[in-house]
Amino acid sequence: MELPQNAFKRSLKANKPQIGLWSSLSSHYSVEILAGAGYDWLLLDCEHSPNDLESLLPQLQACAPYPTSAVVRVPWNDMVNIKRVLDIGAQSLLIPYVCSAEEANAAVAATRYPPTGVRGVAGTTRATRFGRVKDYAKRAHEEICVLVQVETKPALDQLEAICAVDGVDGVFIGPADLHASMGFPGETSNPAILPLIEEAMRRIRKAGKAPGYLSPVEADARRMLAAGCTFCAVGADVGLLARNAEALRAKFN
Repeated sequence: MELPQNAFKRSLKANKPQIGLWSSLSSHYSVEILAGAGYDWLLLDCEHSPNDLESLLPQLQACAPYPTSAVVRVPWNDMVNIKRVLDIGAQSLLIPYVCSAEEANAAVAATRYPPTGVRGVAGTTRATRFGRVKDYAKRAHEEICVLVQVETKPALDQLEAICAVDGVDGVFIGPADLHASMGFPGETSNPAILPLIEEAMRRIRKAGKAPGYLSPVEADARRMLAAGCTFCAVGADVGLLARNAEALRAKFN
């Protein structure tokens, strides 16, 4: 059995814009609904949601039959979290709060087997198709997509150094934490910060990596896409459910 190809990674490398949706409901049923909606990718969130490893697995399985790619945001830049998520079959990871080239290097190392990394070796996992993928340990890195999340002012200052780390495929600018880091907690579209994010999109592209972003505000998403954003999430399942539920109820007041 051959190593499964990572369509998302290949699209980023080809500079083909990928439109995505954030998923934090932690339900395989909702993921299956979203996977059929036509998005290029879904972000399965394990940082700011009730997700754990056992709930994540059926979400990956629910997404698998559809052309939508699953990207998993791990809880932290931690080799144990990353190892376990890779073992259950995730191929694209978003790693939060990466603030330096050293931390980006650690993120990449956690996705690579020795001697180039520190990922623990297990032979009979879902990632290996239960031992059926030929030469998995030697080739797994070819189809693993490493996305690091830059979301503080110090990290933004080191953006080029982070982008220069071999094995980093893309850099995602986290708008909420970046705003908070720069004195605007609770905001994601402050006019003082958006130009810095827009420029970050260009800086990441210039460094040869794929820029990423999330905004449920259409104008902001389109602005970042115009600036070169390659993987852009344009909404979140929790927000869609909450706001549309409120709007429907309001019709009957």
